[in-house]
Amino acid sequence: MSYADDVFIKNCGDILAKGVWDTGLAVRPRWSDGAPAHTVKLFGVVNRYDLAREFPILTLRRTYLKSAVDELLWIWQKKSNDTAQLHSRIWDSWADERGTIGKAYGYQLGVLHRYREGMFDQVDRVLFDLSHNPHSRRIITNMYVHADLMDMPLYPCAYGMTFNVSGDTLNAILNQRSQDMLTANNWNVCQYAVLVHMFAAVSGLIPGELVHVIADAHIYDRHVPLIKDLLARTPYPAPRLVVREAADFYAYTKDHFTLEGYRYHEFSTPIPVAV
Repeated sequence: MSYADDVFIKNCGDILAKGVWDTGLAVRPRWSDGAPAHTVKLFGVVNRYDLAREFPILTLRRTYLKSAVDELLWIWQKKSNDTAQLHSRIWDSWADERGTIGKAYGYQLGVLHRYREGMFDQVDRVLFDLSHNPHSRRIITNMYVHADLMDMPLYPCAYGMTFNVSGDTLNAILNQRSQDMLTANNWNVCQYAVLVHMFAAVSGLIPGELVHVIADAHIYDRHVPLIKDLLARTPYPAPRLVVREAADFYAYTKDHFTLEGYRYHEFSTPIPVAV
């Protein structure tokens, strides 16, 4: 089976068997009918994916890689908060009257900061360090900026990356404060696995490990039957990720990434999303 399937099955099984319900608490998220969206959760879930071994995509159901990469590029390459620049409509529910998500996600990565070597935004600083200071222990990005939280309709969930070079291998840690296991878990894993591949390729490095640290890994109450359906399935082997060469980090498009041999179970049940 795909290693990503194995991790997902274990995580969801543990949440359902050992998790803590927030039923009875005054929770913020609501379903479309106005009912509170409660969750069962585990604290402090840590998963490791060896990107040299296989690409960590689910086969229990399809993860739409190109759409996931499109959002990744919107945040990390375009450094945008404008939902009109995103081909999918996944951020529409959080957009303001201008069609933006305020000072969230890509906005933070595009803010210039002063360093000893000059002015950089966070993405260009990563690129600079991977080329000039690859063995630095300070290659870190952060989108959870407290001074700007009031200007964000949704606080960043996947908010921080730490990059670390060991020899000629690029490893990374993704820090996430909150994870909706059904709708977003593998979506985020695939996105940040692709990001490691991108940074490695343009820096002359080999993709290594992606470590995913989740503070609050949860399943929504209305997602439980859907999760149980997925856990009853037999996974397929992982596909192979093919990455076309690009001139630089900003030359990548979603079409630079394709999957060979991707088999997955059909999953046509609409997934309710809590807002």
